[in-house]
Amino acid sequence: MAYEMKIRGTQDEVKIRSPWAAALLPIVTLGIYHLVWWYRINRELRDYGKAKGYDLGQNPTNSVLALFPGGLIVVPALITYWRGTKRVMGASQLAGKEPLNGWIAIILYLLLSPALWAYIQVSLNDIWRQEAEALSGQELPPAPASEMPPPLPADQQQPVQPPPPAEPPPPTG
Repeated sequence: MAYEMKIRGTQDEVKIRSPWAAALLPIVTLGIYHLVWWYRINRELRDYGKAKGYDLGQNPTNSVLALFPGGLIVVPALITYWRGTKRVMGASQLAGKEPLNGWIAIILYLLLSPALWAYIQVSLNDIWRQEAEALSGQELPPAPASEMPPPLPADQQQPVQPPPPAEPPPPTG
């Protein structure tokens, strides 16, 4: 499920999307979802960059055109992935988050591209959770399991008391 949010201090919207959707829907939709997703994340990065006073891209349409039809000659697609990954790294640094690793991105792209798309989406989700707020009337997205507080060690947990035994019913008779 995608959660729509608004970048703080602007009217620009971003979405927290499922990394599984970013990785698997392009396969199911024969690549159409990937083009839509690539446009949207590049637009969100552009808007976030404007809000922060930085250049994180100007024209998301050009990024999509580099994938298709530009991907037919390979080089434009490689360039748009490289620049898109650099934009996500820049947005992470603006938000004070750990940026995604460029080496991991290259390895994922070469071995399994859908894993790269999920990796990028996870990084964007972390940024949006910190830098955006829920739209009015909507709830905040749940925090990922990695942000949940760890359980207390067994020696620090409060013992659970069993309920007191129920009193037997009074005799009837």
